[in-house]
Amino acid sequence: MTIKIAMWSGPRNISTAMMRSWENRSDCEVIDEPFYAYYLKNTQSPHPYFEEILASQSSSYDEVTKQLTDIQTAQIQYQKHMTHHMLEGVVLRWTQHLQHCFLIRDPHEIVNSYTNSRGKCTVEDIGIIRQAQLYKKISAITGKDIPVMDSNAVLSNPHLMITKMCEALSIEFEPNMLSWPQGSRKSDGVWAKHWYHSVEASNGFAKVAAKPFELTKSQLEVVEQVMPYYKQLKEHTIS
Repeated sequence: MTIKIAMWSGPRNISTAMMRSWENRSDCEVIDEPFYAYYLKNTQSPHPYFEEILASQSSSYDEVTKQLTDIQTAQIQYQKHMTHHMLEGVVLRWTQHLQHCFLIRDPHEIVNSYTNSRGKCTVEDIGIIRQAQLYKKISAITGKDIPVMDSNAVLSNPHLMITKMCEALSIEFEPNMLSWPQGSRKSDGVWAKHWYHSVEASNGFAKVAAKPFELTKSQLEVVEQVMPYYKQLKEHTIS
């Protein structure tokens, strides 16, 4: 029986590096942002490679959830999800029998990174409010205390934190999760051409680099709006 793990993250949050980590296991397949086309079709948000994304995967919410819950051949299936892709009103019953983990990062860092990549950043773009909402809803559906990983903690001590994540998910840790070959993957979404440059050049979790930056007034307003929700999730982090 395949163990299905759903990792819930916002953008600019080591989510792709975490996907690399799991894919480098001997027993795991990964799925990269399966609801991206669904999100774009329903919001018409002008993301890079908009048409290519719609052509590359199903935009039907029901069809995608069926794909994610069908029996698979790998022992473990790791699903990388962006929280802002899960629009208000979606039915989450399909999450009941999956294992879940949430990945968070300081909003100041997310807003800075996202703006550097796309030139602007809104509250909706980074999905932190939605992440807190999903945490409550999926916790209620599964009846479980879902683990939360802080990305900076992972980068500061990958061996310790990846081991603790595996323990929280009742999965045996594999040392292969700490490094991976450089380059792209067949499992990468077509959007990788825009977003994955740094990960493709990596071969493991990068050390935390405390590079100073300043946020504009509008960026700080975004941080202020999402910070209470980030703090809610922070209360559940593995340490």
